[in-house]
Amino acid sequence: MNSLAPTKQSTLLTLVHDLSAADASEAAARLAAMSAETAAQVLRAMSPVTVDRLLAVAPDGGAALTALVPPHVTAQWARNRTFHPGTVGRLMDPPVGVLSDRLTVAEARDALRSVVRTEFVTYGYVIDEWHRLSGVLVMRDLLFADEKTPVVDIMVRSPFSLRPELPLMEAMNEVVVYHFPVYPVCDAEQRVIGLVRGFRLFESQAFEITSQAARMVGVAQHEESTTPIWRSFKLRHPWLQFNLLTALLAGSVVSFFRDAIDQIIVLAAFLPVLAGQAGNTGGQALP
Repeated sequence: MNSLAPTKQSTLLTLVHDLSAADASEAAARLAAMSAETAAQVLRAMSPVTVDRLLAVAPDGGAALTALVPPHVTAQWARNRTFHPGTVGRLMDPPVGVLSDRLTVAEARDALRSVVRTEFVTYGYVIDEWHRLSGVLVMRDLLFADEKTPVVDIMVRSPFSLRPELPLMEAMNEVVVYHFPVYPVCDAEQRVIGLVRGFRLFESQAFEITSQAARMVGVAQHEESTTPIWRSFKLRHPWLQFNLLTALLAGSVVSFFRDAIDQIIVLAAFLPVLAGQAGNTGGQALP
């Protein structure tokens, strides 16, 4: 995300939140109606997964939207699509702040100075001559180190990284002890192919977890209060009809014991207890 004034930053985050929660077609239409500068900032601030969802329903295959962002960003989005949904690879941002291990501190500062004008850089990622990740530069160390010092002398060696094919839940289990704002993503040869913001890992999984209960009762993952009534009806009605059918089947079972209930009326009081306990037991079995 690019650096913005506080008011613009607040407005941008609000737009990103609203569009991420909206229906994909509606969000794509709203983006198309924005100015090119605003739409580009919103796209850059969105999760790559959300962007992919918008581009899938946008007119002309999303070409008008992708034309708003730099080529290295669209190339990263295309690379992300080569990985399975629900994996780290789908959340990758372009790798920025990548530096050669042959640089000095002064040269690294100069290289990063040109990058931070357009990109948000948290760490510097040091690579060797084979483009393999060999260390991470913390900005504090880079700021206070002597200018002639080689970056390899101040970098954090053998840094933690993620694999793009790693499922999100497994990735969360791995990063929970680190709490870094950004994680490098490396391929099998340990080459940096993208970066993942720490909050995106938990944000993505939080959406998935909270939507599970809604999907159990026929509510779509991205449905909200502003979703058109007819669309909500089409999404929810089949589940309600199916649920009504199963309820009638359950009621028909009770009818087989009508004579026993007529003779011992107190048995009727246990019917809601039985239904409630059955529901609770089923809910406990879900995890």
